[in-house]
Amino acid sequence: MKTVLVQMNAGADKAANLARAHALIERACAEDKPDLIVLPECFSFFGGTQDQQRASAEACPGGEGYEMLRGAASRHGVFVHGGSLNERDGERIYNTSIVFDRSGREIARYRKIHMFSITTPDGASYDEAWLYGRGEEIVVCDLDGVTMGCTICYDLRFPELFRALVDKGAKLITVPAAFTLQTGKEHWEPLLRARAIETQCYVLAPALEGAYEEDGAIHHTYGHSLIVEPWGTVIARRALGDGLVRATLDFDDVAMARDRIQLAAHRQQRLAEDLR
Repeated sequence: MKTVLVQMNAGADKAANLARAHALIERACAEDKPDLIVLPECFSFFGGTQDQQRASAEACPGGEGYEMLRGAASRHGVFVHGGSLNERDGERIYNTSIVFDRSGREIARYRKIHMFSITTPDGASYDEAWLYGRGEEIVVCDLDGVTMGCTICYDLRFPELFRALVDKGAKLITVPAAFTLQTGKEHWEPLLRARAIETQCYVLAPALEGAYEEDGAIHHTYGHSLIVEPWGTVIARRALGDGLVRATLDFDDVAMARDRIQLAAHRQQRLAEDLR
């Protein structure tokens, strides 16, 4: 499976963000002819004021971001994982990943389960719950016979979600993100490698990167988009700047990792249930 991750900077100009994402998708299709393209979290809008964040939410289908992604998938015959965008559903707003198949048909919709709510070492506070409703569904989809599991950013810190995706057959797990610079420096790569090792899956992690303004303050996202193979080795990365991360995934590597260390056979299901 030829895979391309999109890394980009996003801010409070939705039209500019969509144009940038569209250009990177077109470049990926022209240069690589991939099977799968994955965008970062909140690629269509990030930062701004609270009013702007609410206004950026769109109906799905029908919204600008949704229709851009769907059009790209059908035009190029490629699976497109739309990272995440702000989805409006009635009065609620969700941080939502939407996946399209090669014909442009929606095949998965994942609403972020774990809300990021912390104060970083530099004193900045983040609390997604003021804007987003919490998702409840564990979501996988089929990509030409390969099961892909969906997570978003802060979900990375909750291994039980990744375990549940493996239980649903995942061999590939996506982690579109907008990790903060402060936490990303210490935690981003170790967590991604740990999730790959313990699930024995490929982990695809496209990220926002660079400065953005929110409520008058300048913040930075970490970037460093990665692809990790099932043994835990980083096989492709991009540190900074807009661009693409490329790798061809061989799912025999998943079978090999699972044969070498037979976690599924050794797992104590009763203990796992007792710990819930």
